Amino acid sequence: MSETNRAARSDGDEEQVSGAEVIAQALKTQDVEYMFGIVGIPVTEIAVAAQRMGVRYVGMRNEQAACYAASAIGYLTGRPGVCLVVSGPGLIHALGGMANANMNCWPLIVIGGSSERSQETMGAFQEFPQVEACRLYSKFSARPSSIETIPAIIEKAVRSSIYGRPGACYVDIPADFVNLQVNVNSVRYMECCMPPPVSMAETSAICMAATVIRNAKKPLLIIGKGAAYAHAEEGIRKLVERCKLPFLPTPMGKGVIPDNHPNCVAAARSRALQFADVIVLFGARLNWILHFGLPPRYQPDVKFIQVDICAEELGNNVKPAVTLLGDINAVTKQLLEQFDKTPWQYPPESSWWKTLREKMKSNEAASKELASQKSLPMNYYTVFYHVQEQLPRDCFVVSEGANTMDIGRTVLQNYLPRHRLDAGTFGTMGVGLGFAIAAAILAKARNTGQRVICVEGDSAFGFSGMEVETICRYNLPIILLVVNNNGIYQGFDVDSWKEMLKFGDATAVAPPVCLLPNSHYEQVMTAFGGKGYFVQTPEELQKSLRESLADTTAPSLINIMIEPQATRKAQEQQKMTRESPYKESLRLQGLNVFPKGCEIGKESLPLSWHWCSWTPAVKGNSWQMN
Repeated sequence: MSETNRAARSDGDEEQVSGAEVIAQALKTQDVEYMFGIVGIPVTEIAVAAQRMGVRYVGMRNEQAACYAASAIGYLTGRPGVCLVVSGPGLIHALGGMANANMNCWPLIVIGGSSERSQETMGAFQEFPQVEACRLYSKFSARPSSIETIPAIIEKAVRSSIYGRPGACYVDIPADFVNLQVNVNSVRYMECCMPPPVSMAETSAICMAATVIRNAKKPLLIIGKGAAYAHAEEGIRKLVERCKLPFLPTPMGKGVIPDNHPNCVAAARSRALQFADVIVLFGARLNWILHFGLPPRYQPDVKFIQVDICAEELGNNVKPAVTLLGDINAVTKQLLEQFDKTPWQYPPESSWWKTLREKMKSNEAASKELASQKSLPMNYYTVFYHVQEQLPRDCFVVSEGANTMDIGRTVLQNYLPRHRLDAGTFGTMGVGLGFAIAAAILAKARNTGQRVICVEGDSAFGFSGMEVETICRYNLPIILLVVNNNGIYQGFDVDSWKEMLKFGDATAVAPPVCLLPNSHYEQVMTAFGGKGYFVQTPEELQKSLRESLADTTAPSLINIMIEPQATRKAQEQQKMTRESPYKESLRLQGLNVFPKGCEIGKESLPLSWHWCSWTPAVKGNSWQMN
């Protein structure tokens, strides 16, 4: 007799509970409030049970987006969100979100259904070595041996996800566990795990760090998202203002101290990194985002003071002058106490401050000049300056893309901690709508009235565009801005696209970076009942954003057309002749870019950008297309 049948024939007077109900109760006991996922065999009953238990369930359209949303909830609340997925392909789709959570150090629980235990190794439906696969992407990966052990496994998963360096954890649930009934008295629920213990740095290290800071000629504080996660904003702001120190936020460190603070030197980022002699890292890692802490981006003898909760992070790439191992908020308070004992301020009139302010002024002037350009289509700076004018100070800003994210970060301001979400440490494209949904769900649950502004490149939007239906289904307060240049990095205008297709099939002549010109992404939003806008001028952008912010009854998508060749700097038309140094690259690389109206010998190319393979003609002083 099967275990299921034995349970069904048990004493009718004994109250029974299903595996799905045990999972839901265990999650609720651990103060898990949000679940994102896509239901199907064998996890549908888990979602239903979770809702009955008071866990908010958000049904998504793709497991990757669901996993991104669950991880963002973990970052924003400090308590892991759950991503619920089906077996095999469903779990595999979620691996991207698990990897992203681990790289970002965000708490996350993934619960995946799996094939029945009795069918293991037999080729069961969607059978896959899920526990083993998830070990590469998580801090903890396990399958309960029985329904009775589920609460202990879930408690350990939640605890592991938030203790030390936060990250993803995986719990595997065999299909036969979901509906299996057991005696309710046989299940013992674990008490909610305690908040992460707060560790502090050694007193001697604090004293040494304070001495190094006092002796600095060109100090700089770098504020990472680890500081935001640690809720260290109050202490770090006091340290900055008390000691008159310049600071630089990393992308998701923006808002720990408001971007408009007079000590923020983000507008002189390169100069600040290159010439600082003492740098204090608050929850920021010396990875690719900070150029590994190595020359020529930094001085060879720069002294780093690392503040991090993870001992293994200390000393990565560069040997620090001082290491402060501990909770960032607690360590910051230790530093403040040290400076209280012996007050000290960095001179505001120093040559270092003068250098930084001069560079900030020149960079800001260059950005304003780009933003003031009246030519159409618009460039990135024009778009972002008009958006910045109307953004609510308390809004969440979600951003992904290439130039869209990088330029947007320099223009769009953040005034509150944990209010900017972007591609992050892993540089993951496709996170935008999942992150936006998480932020909006949280804002709606807390009844704060906060808006979520999700700024997407057109390429980035394509990764998870169908989540627009999720946004409309739950009527979330999200405004999507799709900054559309018709491509990945750069694209074509409509006329150039049509001209190019005359040379052959798109698979043969269209460059890998281009997308269909003038795609009407706003119609995806209107298809599901939201508001959609197609804008081409600053006036249309201002009007559509104003209307979207005023309308709190429906989400919006504003499709913003910009110059297909727009980049970070003003582009000049360049005349390319046969004597151009690009001639050899034409022959060797095959794919090359030519500005509009350029000349090659006596030939003038008809396309704005030509991506065909060119070689010297056999006769004549010209080039020909292969």
